[in-house]
Amino acid sequence: MAQAKIIEFDKSCEYYFKEGCFINELSNSEADPDVSVAQARVSPGVTTQWHRLNKTVERYIILSGEGLVEVDGLSSSNVKAGDVVIIPEQHWQRITNIGTEDLIFHAICSPRFKEQNYQSREDS
Repeated sequence: MAQAKIIEFDKSCEYYFKEGCFINELSNSEADPDVSVAQARVSPGVTTQWHRLNKTVERYIILSGEGLVEVDGLSSSNVKAGDVVIIPEQHWQRITNIGTEDLIFHAICSPRFKEQNYQSREDS
């Protein structure tokens, strides 16, 4: 069971992830297995790789910038700050930064993100 806690934001924890964006795992631990929260940053003009998550539902909450999101079962859609994208498990997805500044969003996964559940279309 999760314990009461404050996790301070640490910009230095950001790393480049193979899908084509920068990730900062804000909260992802065995102590809170039901959910994880990451901040993703996609540079202008970049499209992330097609990928899907097994056994995991993902939600994007767009914080800043402009994007074009593509998800199996949805028409390609422009997204902006305040928009939420719900991505069921096993649905191929990718996002393109169509703006001139970084596209920043939170990726909330339930249960928590585990890299072994990540599948790139290039690996298929």
